[in-house]
Amino acid sequence: MTKKAGSTSTSMEKMQATLSRRYAAEKRFQSYGVIAIVLAMAMLVTLFATIIGTGYTAFWQYTVRLDVTLYPQDIDPDGNRDPEVLAKADYQSAIKDALYSLFPEATSRQDRSAVRALISPGANFVLRDKVLDNPDLVGQRVSVRVPLASDFDQVLKGNIDPDVNFDVIEERSTDIPWSLPPDERLITEKQAGYLQQLIRQGEVEASFNIWFFTNGDSRQPELAGIWGAAVGSIFTLMVTLALSFPVGVAAAVYLEEFAPKNRWTDIIEVNINNLAAVPSIVFGLLGLAVFLQFFGLPRSAPVVGGLVLTLMTLPTIIIASRAALKSVPPSIREAALGVGASKLQTITHHVLPLAMPGMLTGTIIGMAQALGETAPLLMIGMVAFVVDIPSSPLDAATALPVQIYLWSDSPERGFTERTSAAIMCLLGFLILMNAAAVLLRKRFERRW
Repeated sequence: MTKKAGSTSTSMEKMQATLSRRYAAEKRFQSYGVIAIVLAMAMLVTLFATIIGTGYTAFWQYTVRLDVTLYPQDIDPDGNRDPEVLAKADYQSAIKDALYSLFPEATSRQDRSAVRALISPGANFVLRDKVLDNPDLVGQRVSVRVPLASDFDQVLKGNIDPDVNFDVIEERSTDIPWSLPPDERLITEKQAGYLQQLIRQGEVEASFNIWFFTNGDSRQPELAGIWGAAVGSIFTLMVTLALSFPVGVAAAVYLEEFAPKNRWTDIIEVNINNLAAVPSIVFGLLGLAVFLQFFGLPRSAPVVGGLVLTLMTLPTIIIASRAALKSVPPSIREAALGVGASKLQTITHHVLPLAMPGMLTGTIIGMAQALGETAPLLMIGMVAFVVDIPSSPLDAATALPVQIYLWSDSPERGFTERTSAAIMCLLGFLILMNAAAVLLRKRFERRW
């Protein structure tokens, strides 16, 4: 009896030891999961902090106020207020005269060259747009704010010289504390003195950078904006959605509800799954060979980009749509067929409405994937430098990811912050699209 009791006690101890090891292993596994999540979140926070820390300064711009006299003989000699004449007028001379009036002591050619370098070379376009919006300004003295040149804007933001920032200059200091030797400075001491003089006179002001959201691309960082690329992306996604959604849903409905289960449909399903894993640049090569070289469609046009992205997103939409159709209970089909509905009526009136939330979710995810693609668009020429805002899907355009790629390769310091700011805008669009997909599923999803 004692021997049996001792054997039972030993077995219980072994079982407790085994359970303890299992519980310890489970706790370690949970700890690994928590550590993985913490590491992922830390990397994500680091990524966002780097992007935001670099790009948030692009959302404001330092400008200079100039009092410009628009002489009729220079701007509109005929007095007809013809938009074509106003657009071709010599606004550069009016800008220079207004700028020189702020520095009467700058009389030599070298000094005036240093003064002209303070403002953006595209300041005349700002004045031109102001006159085109209100032609009655011709003959008057108007106040206009023009952007500082990129180097001076970056100095005031503290992005070029760590010792030169807006706080130091705001204190009306008389000497800029340079940390770089003269041969490594992007601006001269004379230009820095002119800049301080403008600040002391209250002519320099930091304001919301509306040009970043309304302009197209530009060689000058202070005038470059994302609107042209955003419109190109919108046109491209419109073409992609108009083609991929109906084709993808129709293919999913046929494969899931009507196609016979044989070798050919198995081959089609395997190919669809494989196409979802094909690198996106392969679709770009396909678009280059088929749409541009064979069909002769316009190069660098959103319609071609939409066709290429349609091919890329179709597998994603088909797979998501088939999964949504499979999630509809068979009892729905059986009930519809039992009351005399045809196969087509069952699908269109009962199955599709119930599967549509999942289909739309997959479509939005596919569109978000298409919005962030760059490689296929590079292959079809949407990497071109496009200043004008496209007005139709047939106009030459670029896309937001391609614009980010172009700016990241530019040597000017001002494009660094604009690259990060454009990434922030693109991430914002992607987050909104994915949030819309989640809300759509939560709103229309039914529990069975």
